[in-house]
Amino acid sequence: MIKNFVLDTNVLLYDPQAIFKFKDNNIIIPITVIEEVDRFKKDMNETGRNARQVSRFLDEMRKVGSLSTGITLETGGSLRVEMYEEKFMKALPPELREERGDNRLLAVAMRVKELDGDTPVIFVTKDTNLRIKADALGLKAEDYESDKVDIQELYSGFSIIDVSAELVDRFHGQGWVEAPERTFNPNQCVTLRDMAHPSHTGLGKYRADDGRIVPLHKTGKEGVWSIFPRNREQAFAFDLLLDDSVKLVTLVGKAGTGKTLLAIAAGLQKTAEENVYNRLLVSRPVFPMGRDLGFLPGDIEEKLTPWMQPIFDNVELLLSGHEAEKRHSKGYKELMAMGILDIEPLTYIRGRSIPNQFMIVDEAQNLTPHEIKTIVTRAGEGTKIVLTGDPYQIDNPYVDSSSNGLTYVVERFKEQAISGHVTMTKGERSELAELAANLL
Repeated sequence: MIKNFVLDTNVLLYDPQAIFKFKDNNIIIPITVIEEVDRFKKDMNETGRNARQVSRFLDEMRKVGSLSTGITLETGGSLRVEMYEEKFMKALPPELREERGDNRLLAVAMRVKELDGDTPVIFVTKDTNLRIKADALGLKAEDYESDKVDIQELYSGFSIIDVSAELVDRFHGQGWVEAPERTFNPNQCVTLRDMAHPSHTGLGKYRADDGRIVPLHKTGKEGVWSIFPRNREQAFAFDLLLDDSVKLVTLVGKAGTGKTLLAIAAGLQKTAEENVYNRLLVSRPVFPMGRDLGFLPGDIEEKLTPWMQPIFDNVELLLSGHEAEKRHSKGYKELMAMGILDIEPLTYIRGRSIPNQFMIVDEAQNLTPHEIKTIVTRAGEGTKIVLTGDPYQIDNPYVDSSSNGLTYVVERFKEQAISGHVTMTKGERSELAELAANLL
């Protein structure tokens, strides 16, 4: 049955391609949405780029037909821009008749429902409160779920298998065992657990090309840049980070699980020690929470320091520990001057090609699926990309724990031979940090 979908501004700013994702249904864009999109078009961030893309799409469609009467889309549906009139407000209760953008959208949706009562009207918005208001008015309201992932069902990247004691012993003795008859994803980490004695275990990883479970990478007496895994999940993470055949690694976990620290340690090991990659590039999205970079004093380096400080802290911690072991004296500024380490925001990545580098994107949960695609497609020959983040700590107003780019890429890449993932749950920062992450 054909339906009428009325779209909110935040849907188009989140995904400009949303126009083409409603199959053979009717898409209605209130004129208020066009006005709001126009206000974002000069922004130099991803939202601004999406706003400009929406305008380009609509302008192209305008050339083949009238947006006011409707244009037939290639998907079989139609698209039209619905005008707003003050009299539409009469359909709303007195509390919602204030001249605000949200109220105008609701008024237009109610008008569409009134004029075309035989066709179901669905109001699509990523604004939770607006969905509640729409529902109270008798409108069916939905979130835009094109790229949503059920966070409760997110792929963990590892599993526990109860096996015989003999198989665990054979795993340790010969260095591999045939995978039991069950489906594993490539590079999925595995705990082989003795059924009779659960403390008798073997940690390994599924190797897809020969169907074997093989032991994890050994960190050695010196660890990885003087860092040792403190739990099973960190051992799994280090194995994926140090495996050069795994080109995309995703680490998801709450604060204090060691995601960023382990990734940077592995990156320094692979660049400064083993020379596998030419450079370690560490980056993170900048979400100013009310203040943009332009309000901060100083040059670009001074402006970025507050946002990059967590990365600087991790690098300094690793270097201080490694210097004690190796008697080296290099600080992160010296490594940057030598071209071994580069720390920068994601703002300038579009259009670049990044070959033979170990690239870490921290706080990736603040990115949209489209932004994640932009980053991963920058990878040149020989580059490894590591995405880390906590889906429950999101500052980007246009994504949530289910629609962010980090969880999206975990699900999309879990069956690919060049990717690996670990969901980390055990905090190791401190007892206080672990309690805070669990209780607050």
